[in-house]
Amino acid sequence: MKQIGIFLFVVLLAAQMSYTQEVKLQNLRDYDRKILHFGFTVGLNSADFYIRNSDNFFNVREIGEIYSIENTQSVGFHLGPISNLRLSDNFDLRFLIDLTFAQRNLTYLVLRDTTVEGNYVFDYHDMKLASTFIEFPLLLKYKAKRINNYRPYLIAGVNYKMDLASKKKIKEEEMPKIRLQQSDFYYEIGFGVDFYTQYFKFTPELKFGVGTMNVMVGDNTQYTSSIKYLKSNVFMLSFHFE
Repeated sequence: MKQIGIFLFVVLLAAQMSYTQEVKLQNLRDYDRKILHFGFTVGLNSADFYIRNSDNFFNVREIGEIYSIENTQSVGFHLGPISNLRLSDNFDLRFLIDLTFAQRNLTYLVLRDTTVEGNYVFDYHDMKLASTFIEFPLLLKYKAKRINNYRPYLIAGVNYKMDLASKKKIKEEEMPKIRLQQSDFYYEIGFGVDFYTQYFKFTPELKFGVGTMNVMVGDNTQYTSSIKYLKSNVFMLSFHFE
């Protein structure tokens, strides 16, 4: 949420500055009149999980000796082409095909021994869950009025993701390790600012995506039995060139 606040402040500051500036010669004056245009995007992402513990989480007979599960974010990157269809003066329909590299980390606190002077002895087990997604986001873009060479916007839509790494064989040294489902559907919402340069349009954009499906593949071990469902979240900072 901190990232969103910082980016929103920058967007509002840029918009305010554009209002106070005198009218300038506009770059790419006829750009927004085009019905269809293309470009590409590159950027960074930060992905993690929303974990709901099993209803039997504290039942040792049911889930074994798992005492806690935590997940941490890792930075990845993405890139891909953009196609943009003009619907009206204020609305565009955008379709992207992104190749995204992301990693989510799970840390299990596992009870190892209870015989040492009546004390509990725990071990930490880390799982690094790397994913390579092909994504197909379909987004509706609402554009505010253009001011000089700036134009802020909001964007929202859906995204189908296919994890190419989900079928990859798990190495022996990585075991035990849970497996993730190949497909997921996301709801996405974000905002950004179009900057019209002399030769192209440059756009920084921040987007938040929420996965709707349980991506955990159950395997009847304590590592999956301790989780009721595992859903994905992602922040994406993108830089579009169109």
